[in-house]
Amino acid sequence: MVQGPHPAPPRRPAATAAPEQREPAARLAAEPTRPRPVVTEQVTGAKSIVRSLEEAGAEVVFGIPGGAILPTYDPLMDSTRLRHILVRHEQGGGHAATGYAQATGKVGVCMATSGPGATNLVTPIADANMDSIPLVAITGQVGASLIGTDAFQEADIVGITLPITKHNYLVTDPADIPRTIAEAFHIASTGRPGPVLVDIAKSAMQTDTTFTWPQQMDLPGYHPVTKPHGKQIREAARLLATARRPVLMVGGGVIRSGASAELRRLVDESGAAVVTTLMARGALPDTHPQNLGMPGMHGTVAAVAALQKADLVVSLGARFDDRVTGKLSSFARNATIVHADIDPAEISKNRTADVPIVGDLREVLTDLLPELAREQAHHGRPDLEAWWRQIDSWRETFPLGYDEPTDGQLAPQHVISRIGELSGPESIFASGVGQHQMWAAQFIKYQRPNSWLNSGGLGTMGFAVPAAMGAKVGEPDRTVWAIDGDGCFQMTNQELATCTINEIPIKVAVINNSSLGMVRQWQTLFYESRYSNTDLNTGHGTRRIPDFVKLADSYGAVGLRCETLADVDATITRAMEIDDRPVVVDFTVSRDSMVWPMVAAGVPNDDIQYARGISPAWDRED
Repeated sequence: MVQGPHPAPPRRPAATAAPEQREPAARLAAEPTRPRPVVTEQVTGAKSIVRSLEEAGAEVVFGIPGGAILPTYDPLMDSTRLRHILVRHEQGGGHAATGYAQATGKVGVCMATSGPGATNLVTPIADANMDSIPLVAITGQVGASLIGTDAFQEADIVGITLPITKHNYLVTDPADIPRTIAEAFHIASTGRPGPVLVDIAKSAMQTDTTFTWPQQMDLPGYHPVTKPHGKQIREAARLLATARRPVLMVGGGVIRSGASAELRRLVDESGAAVVTTLMARGALPDTHPQNLGMPGMHGTVAAVAALQKADLVVSLGARFDDRVTGKLSSFARNATIVHADIDPAEISKNRTADVPIVGDLREVLTDLLPELAREQAHHGRPDLEAWWRQIDSWRETFPLGYDEPTDGQLAPQHVISRIGELSGPESIFASGVGQHQMWAAQFIKYQRPNSWLNSGGLGTMGFAVPAAMGAKVGEPDRTVWAIDGDGCFQMTNQELATCTINEIPIKVAVINNSSLGMVRQWQTLFYESRYSNTDLNTGHGTRRIPDFVKLADSYGAVGLRCETLADVDATITRAMEIDDRPVVVDFTVSRDSMVWPMVAAGVPNDDIQYARGISPAWDRED
């Protein structure tokens, strides 16, 4: 087995500074601002939408015009403060807005027309809802008098998206447009971030109105709790100061709240082991000696074992997802659970919390640090030497690694690790969903927050290319890679046209195993290698349908192909040198490569397999 590129560093206090992190949208929106002069204009409802987006601070809108939203596109053309990017599919626009939001911490904005335009946004809205992304979707609706008549391109998008939005609106009175859009941005970016849909009747866009930007927000019943309860903080500090096998389980909430610097201090002061979930990669640098990597179905053995053997699990902005816990009743069965989250609905939803803490993660950690110092002064610093001896033994015995393919094809893990190493930690990596997603989470070192973008909760194929596009728009000075699979790439690659025309030079690595790789892996392991409908005919043999190099060329991008180990570094370097248009690299990799370690769905994490037929032997408890 080839050991992964990141052997566990020696465990010692980290001396390097915490990575720079921008203020997230949630914090900026929640802080009081100076009153602005009241601006009143006589405008159409359509112009009011554009003015409202400008006043809300939007910079970029990803969208496609159509009949019901068309009135808004006319004044949008005259805006000097909004950049509109014409995408090739509404789903691409939604994912691009998500990528923009994830990379910058700002609210992403997408726009679509009624009916099929709006329903094409359902997937990215659901995706943003699962992963707590601040997103505002503006959709056109048929005229108010036609609503409910099954008019042309009518769909009840408010009803359709009710379960997958943080909030949504139907606007039929143009006077309500500024207030509604102001509230949408506020709701999307405060508390637990999420998507808000604003559906606006075409008749409201075409009617004259007075534009007045609201000077204050009046949302009865919406009061996100950001300040944690002091008693709960003190109890969490006492437990952390006295535990003998503590683990900090860090979730995406730490990144959303901009709390990476505070997390770094807590890690250093507590001495606890740390695991970072799929959505939290980069919240703590992978090079930090206490970072055990990702837990769960495809997590490191050390991360999974540490959670199983912990006597204290402090969950920070994580939701005890089934992909992390495995069989829930057997997860960390002897651990006391401290659960901190901005969303009270998540507390004890899956695993009962012994110490529930509701609050913004930055405020939670800010309050927890001095309390921990006081508890340590009272109890003394805990003796964690035996705990770390055990953890280091797991790390040394079961490092991340992979088997070299026997079919002469490239090892996908090697390709992805070299992309990470040659591109560097200042880059942004967006992934699709499947094997390549797990390998990208495992084999790229993430040193800073907002550098890893993926569809974690919904698991949306086709996410990578449009998300990378949105990230590059938001962070034009960073290198942005889309790590994609040959299946995912074929779902949204039309956005390469958007990238070429709008001079958005993303780089796409297609990890091409000519298969729906993760499904094929499950067929190998659980369906007696009966490969029903998983062969894509994209990379192996004489047929390439499509030929990704020719496809890239047809979109005005640069198409490259890499099929040999000797060419991997040179091909990546060549892609890095091209910065005036998109680049697509077709890496032909082994279809038999699998993602290890692995916990099969629904079984205890104790049953993790390090590789096929190899299960780590640790002292399991019944």
